[in-house]
Amino acid sequence: MKNFLLSTLLFLGIALNAQEPSIILSGPMLGYTEMRETFVWVQFKEEVEAKMLYWPKGGTDTSVTSIKRSINENGNVLHFKAINLTPGTEYEYLFEVNEKNVLPPHNKSFKTQELWQHRTDPPNFKIALGSCTYINEPEFDRPGKPYGGEYQIFESIANKKPDMMLWLGDNTYLREADWNTWSGILHRYTHTRQTEEMQHLLSVCNHYAIWDDHEFGPNDADGSFTHKDLTLNAFKLFWGNNGYGINGKPGITGKFSYNDADFFLLDNRYYRTPNFKVQPKHILGDEQVKWLIEALKFSKATFKFVAVGGQFLNSAAVFENHAVFAEEREKLLQLIKAENIKGVVFLTGDRHHSELSFYQDENLKIYDLTVSPLTSGTSTINNEQNEFRVEGSLIKQRNFGLIEIVGPANDRAMAITYFDSNGMAIWGKEIKASDF
Repeated sequence: MKNFLLSTLLFLGIALNAQEPSIILSGPMLGYTEMRETFVWVQFKEEVEAKMLYWPKGGTDTSVTSIKRSINENGNVLHFKAINLTPGTEYEYLFEVNEKNVLPPHNKSFKTQELWQHRTDPPNFKIALGSCTYINEPEFDRPGKPYGGEYQIFESIANKKPDMMLWLGDNTYLREADWNTWSGILHRYTHTRQTEEMQHLLSVCNHYAIWDDHEFGPNDADGSFTHKDLTLNAFKLFWGNNGYGINGKPGITGKFSYNDADFFLLDNRYYRTPNFKVQPKHILGDEQVKWLIEALKFSKATFKFVAVGGQFLNSAAVFENHAVFAEEREKLLQLIKAENIKGVVFLTGDRHHSELSFYQDENLKIYDLTVSPLTSGTSTINNEQNEFRVEGSLIKQRNFGLIEIVGPANDRAMAITYFDSNGMAIWGKEIKASDF
């Protein structure tokens, strides 16, 4: 709907009649954004009928989504897509809920990606990173010292003003009471997502996610987990990626572009064989590996970020590192080398410590940036022998990562910085595209 008179009246209505956003339980969260479309997620406290209204900032040309009805069985979560947008444009938005205007409680705008190709150098931008988000709920937690803490880390991330955030798995922790029923899974996601300190962050940048074992099922869960279809449905309900699964198969695998970077989201759970199985044994499986190599080869991106829940390069064959699945790990390395794919950076979580790993031989250079944990417990490792660890990069406290991609097209670089939960820098390194 594009009507100047109606838009003008609407703006007056916003000023005079907008109710407080108490009907909103959590969010809104900005999901994916493209040049012509943006995804907005929101969870309400009760069943509602709602639509989203949006317009270019400073303008009065208003568009409206179709009316949607939330239901208790899906946690009263609604997804809205703003379509037919203009590239590189900031839009303001609000919701009409049960025929009353509801303003977002924090940031009230979103922005589309810029149409820069063949016109200018790629835009500079910031990527926030983190994994392992545990939010305490004593009646369901293990007795003893609370496992989660320092929730102010989400406010610290928001204060860095990232353009997007990539959540690297274990973004919520299903408990024993949760993972066998839809109502339990829904409760856990809802409890995590309504964390007060998280709300501003959800609204200030675009969010993308992969999963790991703790939102997939029990600790160290693999593809044999009985209720993986339920947890997949919950993941798709609470996140806003632009697509899930490849070749018609279920899972969270996907790909998106942000400016001149491509992101490849891998599923390390749905098709994973048990650690104790003798042969064959894999994390990703042949079909996902084939898709990844073909997608990487097709990519013209300066940096090619491969996001997967567990560490890829760490040489220590411990816990759930890819080194435990040595045959598949070696296969991936050899395929990337054989196809002469440059600029590959793995983005990983899981380990409750952070570190940067770097692998090189005469024909291949690859990085693995591990960022963990956000709010869960921290690692107690002391002498883990990761032969590829970049000196000084091991961090054993709650932290988040920030990648700033800057520079002209022919001289792009990414500046990696780890920050503590209060936003103070811990360690950093710059990597140029030419370094590959």
